[in-house]
Amino acid sequence: MSEQAPAGVVEAPRVQSSAVAFIFVTILLDMFALGLIMPILPKLVESFVDNDTASAARIFGLFGTAWALMQFLFSPILGGLSDRFGRRPVVLLSNFGLGLDYVLMALAPSLIWLFIGRVISGITSASVSTAFAYIADMTPPERRAAVFGKVGAAFGAGFILGPAIGGLLGGVDPRLPFWVAAGLSFANTLYGLLILPESLPRDRRSPFRWKSANPLGALHLLRADRVLAGLSITNFFAQLAHVVLPSTFVLYATYRYGWDTRTVGLTLAMVGICAMAVQGAGIGPIVRRIGERRALLLGLGSGAAGFLIFGTATTGPLFWLGIPVMALWGVAGAALQALMTRLVAPDQQGQLQGATASVQSVSQLLGPFLFTLIFAYFIGAEAPLKLPGAPFLLASVLLVLALVIAARTLAAAKPLAS
Repeated sequence: MSEQAPAGVVEAPRVQSSAVAFIFVTILLDMFALGLIMPILPKLVESFVDNDTASAARIFGLFGTAWALMQFLFSPILGGLSDRFGRRPVVLLSNFGLGLDYVLMALAPSLIWLFIGRVISGITSASVSTAFAYIADMTPPERRAAVFGKVGAAFGAGFILGPAIGGLLGGVDPRLPFWVAAGLSFANTLYGLLILPESLPRDRRSPFRWKSANPLGALHLLRADRVLAGLSITNFFAQLAHVVLPSTFVLYATYRYGWDTRTVGLTLAMVGICAMAVQGAGIGPIVRRIGERRALLLGLGSGAAGFLIFGTATTGPLFWLGIPVMALWGVAGAALQALMTRLVAPDQQGQLQGATASVQSVSQLLGPFLFTLIFAYFIGAEAPLKLPGAPFLLASVLLVLALVIAARTLAAAKPLAS
């Protein structure tokens, strides 16, 4: 393994627009495919348990936990493999495996097979960390925040388009979204075979070691540098706060505002559109103007303010006012990624992204239980006061904590922050 490059002097090849565009399309299609099956999978699970909604909810929760656990276990492994063999084969094989997985779920004759499909999906989707390592390879440090932001917009686009189209396709046949998702994954694999170059030269590769590829070993990389450790803790609290949206938003909006499915869907679309606008067009100018350090703090502060508005909004229109404020949170993620990539050597970018994905997976394992239990308690009869917005208020506090940790960490590492 090569020696760790000093912060700020990691060299990167000149950006190849077609290659970065492929990574954008890869993440877009991955998220779009996940979004396609999102409105259908719970109903498919329900069909296997004689339409018993309570049993289906418990089983679906187990599916989600298994998916997050696979992300936790395999993100560092795929990251380490990409450091050893290159990014291209890992990304392409993962895309192909994801396509095969969707075929398996489309044909699944029982819950066991559907569960196996979700496990495989968690493994193959862990390649997103390799995609981010690819960007770090191809992009100079000073441009990474902007490129990470544009790629981050793919997440929003996929989750806006996927559920809407998946719902329409599912109305034709519950299995159809899985076939469409499989087709998209196979098409993306073929596209990559034709145009995707390798981003990691052989002289920058490092041996694969199980010691660093297992989740606990991968986290050792994050502890190796004081600044990297502080930013990793910041990332954990930020990712944990983010889980409040998928875990409680629908329940919260229905309970507090009486919204129907259409209003919930339109609100989620509004969230996605605002996030895409910031990540796709806003991050580059913001980072160039105020630098990565201030952009990180601005994003975390905006997220905390947005969650505060969500948690205290007594009416739907007041909730909507918090959406553009919340959208600025997207600046933080790209700035954080860019800062962290400066702190490791070129042959460790895959390990870094794998370890970062594992941290995110831990938050996805803990968050749903944390926020749903808090929501249930504060709307229950035993609560000292009715406070349905409690989960969002907790998320706001978590982001304030992340902001404080980030500020203290970067104060000791000013040369890293542009």
